[in-house]
Amino acid sequence: MIKIVLDTNVVVSALLKADSTPELIVSMIREKQMLLCLSKGIFEEYSEVLGRDKFKGLNRKKVKELLSKLKKDAIWVDPHTSVDAIKADPTDNKFLECALKARADFLITGNTRHFSFNKFHDILITTPSEFLHIMAKMLFE
Repeated sequence: MIKIVLDTNVVVSALLKADSTPELIVSMIREKQMLLCLSKGIFEEYSEVLGRDKFKGLNRKKVKELLSKLKKDAIWVDPHTSVDAIKADPTDNKFLECALKARADFLITGNTRHFSFNKFHDILITTPSEFLHIMAKMLFE
């Protein structure tokens, strides 16, 4: 099964915009069509960001249910190898560390400024739309 790491911006976008590409990816995780890889640091960031005042308009019950489902169904890893690939925002390195430890296939992010490279070791780094394009291509080959 395909293993992925989601940047926080993808989770936020999934909750903000129904029927969006990020929402479809999160739905695929919820339906167990792929495996989400998480670390403690990533999950804490999801929770912290979604709890910010600017997201108070989100349905709190929906946020809590999503976080609970992701927490329950994820592959949890405890990365011990530090990565220093992202200089502009070193806290984003936790996503690469998790992906490495979990041997994830993809890291999906909307942050192309910090994740300006498309591969890290064997992990493909894609935007949500690029990811779905790759998945569709794989299905029809």
